Amino acid sequence: MADELIAVEVAYATPERQLLIPVSLEANSTVEQAIDASGILQECPEINLSQQMVGIFGLVCNLDKIVSSEDRVEIYRPLRQNPMEARRGRLQK
Repeated sequence: MADELIAVEVAYATPERQLLIPVSLEANSTVEQAIDASGILQECPEINLSQQMVGIFGLVCNLDKIVSSEDRVEIYRPLRQNPMEARRGRLQK
């Protein structure tokens, strides 16, 4: 009996480009397995999963969270500037 496959997307964005990679996984796969299957770690070597947060549809989660069909796994990069400081700077101009 074949395992059920689910479709998920893995997303990562930089100021220069956005990646949205669809993958098919076995049911009960984890966020980490989705990221590995997408090949995004080879495409973007700057990603460090031990330091960067990940989430599903904007909700931060752990790498061992089970994904559901049609989930969008997101890899978050650190902010270059604190948003509050950026706003203060714009207001001072």
